[in-house]
Amino acid sequence: MKTRLRYVAQVNPLSRRFDRLAEDALVPFLPMENVWPGDNFDLSQTRPKSAVAVGYTRFQSGDIIVPKITPTFEASRSVLIPDLPDSVGTGTTELHVVRPGSRIEPRYLLYIFHSHDFLKLGEAEMYGVAGQKRVPDDLIRDWTIDLPSLDEQRRIADFLDAETARMDTLMAKRRMQATTLGELELASIGDQLRGTDLGMGRTETSWRWLPTIPDGWRIGPVYAYFDVQLGKMLNAERASGDGQQPYLRNANIHWYEIDTGDLATMTFEPSERLRYGVKAGDLLVCEGGAGVAEAAVWDGRTLTCFYQKSLHRVRATSHVPVEWLMYWLRFAKAAGVFDADGNLATIPHLTGEQLAAYRIPIPDDGHRRVGELRSMIAAIRKTQAEMASADAFLAERRRALITSAVTGQIDVTTAQGLSPSGGIAT
Repeated sequence: MKTRLRYVAQVNPLSRRFDRLAEDALVPFLPMENVWPGDNFDLSQTRPKSAVAVGYTRFQSGDIIVPKITPTFEASRSVLIPDLPDSVGTGTTELHVVRPGSRIEPRYLLYIFHSHDFLKLGEAEMYGVAGQKRVPDDLIRDWTIDLPSLDEQRRIADFLDAETARMDTLMAKRRMQATTLGELELASIGDQLRGTDLGMGRTETSWRWLPTIPDGWRIGPVYAYFDVQLGKMLNAERASGDGQQPYLRNANIHWYEIDTGDLATMTFEPSERLRYGVKAGDLLVCEGGAGVAEAAVWDGRTLTCFYQKSLHRVRATSHVPVEWLMYWLRFAKAAGVFDADGNLATIPHLTGEQLAAYRIPIPDDGHRRVGELRSMIAAIRKTQAEMASADAFLAERRRALITSAVTGQIDVTTAQGLSPSGGIAT
């Protein structure tokens, strides 16, 4: 039997239980960053009823919340609300609330919201401007579902609970392994920055995160070994003027990698091209935002390229390779060095003056150390990429299994388990 969802569940219903709470009652509150399936779902935040009485979403125990905004919707982050104190909670306005009726098993309905068909059509039906697109509630109300008997719905949900738990456990183990590899990367960088392979005396640095270096190493400011320059300011005239040239910006720079798949362009006058050009071997460092201090070396993959004001260009002026500074930045950011230096009230920044003034350890054999780190980190990143690819494949198989089960394409009474390759094993 097929039916529209509006006939078996309410979408964005009223919550009379909230109205009956005392004004000073503490109510669970869900910001979007806490809406995650599984163990990452976080209902620990609370707010007084009076603070959330107007302008927030209300839900009850047993409701299903469906994120309405991109990219959270596409990430399949719908959640079934567990038992709550006073059976009521509130959250961000970017949530649809679906209240299952007596004819549908809540877990079965939740799996429908995780199915491939629902997510793909929801993505196609979003409205609004880029980055702020939302799924309309009518999409949910009018969604056509397979509605077997309640007993069959429960069998399907039980089957999917077991199968998805197996897949989730495997993906969680892979994530732990990837995290361990990330820790190995940082530990290896730390060992090189500290010169732990040298059996000699140690000199204290006064840095808690890098307390000692070998006797004989120097400590000096970045400006003594590198030239640091900030890129060109972008404005509307330059973005649409003549002589458009490709340039790098924050979005292109990640740790050790530069993405040139979406290079923007602006006007660079002939007199500016030497000042704002990049050449092979230059280090590009993010000046602000969430990726502050992230850095990568330009490999000269295009003959002509420039850089915008959101980046610092660092060029070696001594025997110290730019990669040494890149690895110092990686380790320093992980240690929280830049957290207190930026404007934490808004967006963190690493100004050119700050970057140039930082003092870093200076070894005599920086090129050797950089080479060793380059090889090790390349191997780590290759393994992490393989893990991510395997996880993406398994996530797709997970969604396909859910879709097949809630649309009646497989008989869950005869399916015994998911094989490692993603098929159904008997």
